[in-house]
Amino acid sequence: MMGGLKMIIKNEIPILEYDDSSKEVIAPDHDLQELKLPKKCLFAFLGDVVHRYAHDNDAEVAEELITVSHNIKIYVLHEEKEDICLVQSPIGAASSVQVLDTLVSCGCKKVIAVGSCGVLADIPENAFLVPIKALRAEGTSYHYLPAARYIDLDAKPVQIIENCFKKHGLPFVTCTTWTTDGFFRETKDMVKYRLEEGCSVVEMECAALAACCRKRGASFGQFLFTADSLANVHDYDARDFGTDSHEKALLLGLDILREYR
Repeated sequence: MMGGLKMIIKNEIPILEYDDSSKEVIAPDHDLQELKLPKKCLFAFLGDVVHRYAHDNDAEVAEELITVSHNIKIYVLHEEKEDICLVQSPIGAASSVQVLDTLVSCGCKKVIAVGSCGVLADIPENAFLVPIKALRAEGTSYHYLPAARYIDLDAKPVQIIENCFKKHGLPFVTCTTWTTDGFFRETKDMVKYRLEEGCSVVEMECAALAACCRKRGASFGQFLFTADSLANVHDYDARDFGTDSHEKALLLGLDILREYR
């Protein structure tokens, strides 16, 4: 073996092989070296409410990431005391991390993510949760950190999120979340198994986003609101997918970032 290849952690299972010694062929800011973004970023999975808020608050479009499926606008909110980056992310670990890696490489070092989750336990819709640990059942995080079952989220942003909820008098609970790539492979037995090992909710990005930020030297926290329910594995309930929480979650996320020192 030559060069960095001898440092790859080898395994029969490819996803468990990890290279932390050689440089990437394509850097996340490979064509955006001139783009300088604010340190604080709200990384949202909230749909059109993000674009409406950006429009209504005269946000600057600092850049537009062009992909073959759709373009992603990077907004900058010019607030009285500081600038805050605001981005509506694509869904799923791989696609969202590709965007986040670019943002971090261009200056975002304090990242708060917000989005919906499915519940595995009997939790009402539109309840707020703060993950403190994520089960790495997706693939993307394994390219950013060595293999492990869980990733613990950064303590400081978790504390800031909790303090903001307390300030507003909003109930919340901390949780372990199951991050998965396979929305349609959340089988009945697997749901029961994840619940038994302590996961109360499921989503598709948290573990990967946390791993990306840790690899790149950014801090990361996330809060979730409950959407559909898998609590009864024999009677799936889509409910209203947490739609009523979108605007509230966006405003909370920005307030959390304002408190993030």
